[in-house]
Amino acid sequence: MSRKPQAPEPAPAKDSANPLWGGRFEAAAADILQAINASIDVDKRLYDEDIAGSKAHAEMLVATGIIAVADGAAILQGLETVRQEIAGGRFAFDVGLEDIHMNVEARLAQLIGAPAGRLHTARSRNDQVATDFRLWVRRALERTDLELKALQASLIERAEEQADTIMPGFTHLQAAQPVTFGHHLLAYVEMFGRDRGRMRDCAARLNECPLGAGALAGTSFPIDRHGTATALGFAAPCENSMDAVSARDFALEALAACAIAATHLSRIAEEIVLWSSAQFGFIRLSDRFTTGSSMMPQKRNPDAAELVRGKAGRILGAFVALAATMKGLALTYSKDMQEDKPPVFDAFDALSLCVRASEGMVRDLVVNRDAMEAAAGTGHSTATDLADWLVRALGLPFREAHHVTGRIVRAAEVKGLALAALSLDDMRVIEPRVTADVFGVLTPARSAASRTSYGGTAPTQVRKQIARAKERFL
Repeated sequence: MSRKPQAPEPAPAKDSANPLWGGRFEAAAADILQAINASIDVDKRLYDEDIAGSKAHAEMLVATGIIAVADGAAILQGLETVRQEIAGGRFAFDVGLEDIHMNVEARLAQLIGAPAGRLHTARSRNDQVATDFRLWVRRALERTDLELKALQASLIERAEEQADTIMPGFTHLQAAQPVTFGHHLLAYVEMFGRDRGRMRDCAARLNECPLGAGALAGTSFPIDRHGTATALGFAAPCENSMDAVSARDFALEALAACAIAATHLSRIAEEIVLWSSAQFGFIRLSDRFTTGSSMMPQKRNPDAAELVRGKAGRILGAFVALAATMKGLALTYSKDMQEDKPPVFDAFDALSLCVRASEGMVRDLVVNRDAMEAAAGTGHSTATDLADWLVRALGLPFREAHHVTGRIVRAAEVKGLALAALSLDDMRVIEPRVTADVFGVLTPARSAASRTSYGGTAPTQVRKQIARAKERFL
C-alpha cells in the first residue's frame, strides 16, 4: 500500500563526534583510528557499482511508497551528478568520511539537501558494500573471461600454423616423446578453457543480491528485494539476510579461479623463458617483449614472461590473505571484512596484466622449427615407438618389448649413436626377429604422425582438436 509523500525534513546537524554515529558518541575518534578505519583509497573504485546500487534502491523506495516521488527524483538526479563528477576526476574524496558510500552520500547531501537523508532508509552499509562488491566481482569475472578468450584465440591461431612442427615432449624436463608444437599449445587452450568455466561458475553462484538485507536482520519497511535484484541484473535476492551481509565466499571463489589461471599462465611463461634461451633456441621474442642488460650488451631477457611467472605468486597470496581474514569471523559482519577488497582488486589487476601480456607473447614469438625438430630426436625419444613396433610386428607382450627396447637403447648409448642410427645387426644381437621395417617408426616425424588416437599429437588429430576448440571456445 502506498504512503503519502513525506514533507522534506531538515538535514541532520553534523555532530562534533562523528557525522555517521555522533548521536551515540561524545568524543571524536583518535587520529590513528581514523587512519586505520578509512578505506576510501581502496574502495573508491567501487563508485560506479555503489551509485548503481543506490539508484536501484531509491527507485524501489519510490515504487513501494516509502519515500516521495519528488525525493526519489532528486536523489536519482543527484546520484548521476556524483557519478559524472567521479568519472570525470572532479570529485574530492574525503578520508574523514571513511569509504565510498559515505563520500557519495555526503556529496549527494551537498547537491540536493534534505532528500539525500532518505536514501539510506531500509539499508545498511553492510548490505550496501556486499552488493557493490558482488557487482564489481561479477564485472571483473566477465572481463577476465573475455581476456582469456582472446588468449585462447592466439594459441589456437599459432597451433594451426604449427600443427605439424615437431618438437620434443617432456616429462621430468627430460625428452620423452616427439610431439607437435601445435599439440603443445592446445594443451594450454584446454587449461584456459577450464579457467573460463570456473569464472563463469563463480559468476553464476555470486549472482544473488544482498541489497535489502540491512545490517543483518532485514528491515521492517515494505521493500521489494526482488525488484532491486532484477534492476541490478542479479538472478534473485540472497535468501538469508545474515548470509547476505557476511558471505565472502564469492570473493574467495573468484580468487581461487584467479589463482588457478595464474598458475597456468606461470607454466606457459616458464616454457617461454626456457624456449627462448640459447640452450633451447626453440623460439625468439621480439624487442616488444624483451629487455636488455645494463651491463651485458648481448642480453635479451624475457622479462614479460618472468613477470607473468612472478605475479602468479602474488595472486596466489591474495587468496591466502582473504581466506586467513575470513576463517575466524563469527556471523555476521566484522570490520575485518574491510580487508576483503585489496586482495581481490590486486589479484584481478595482476591477472589482467598477465593474460594480456601472455597473449602478446604468443602472437609475437617466432618459431625455430629446425631447432625444435633437431631436439625432438634427442634422448632416444622414439624408444616407445620401437617398443610398440615390437608388440605389433613380433607379438611381444608390452613388458617384454619394453625390456628389449631398453637393452637396444643401452647399446645405442654405448656406441654414442641415436636410436635410428643403430644398425639392424646391432639390434638383432638383442632381438633376432627385428626387421628393417623397424626404421620406419624411429624418426620423430613418423613417431608424432603415428599418434592418431583421439586427442593425440598427430597433425591430423591436432587439426581436429583445433576445429573442436574453435567451436567450444571462440
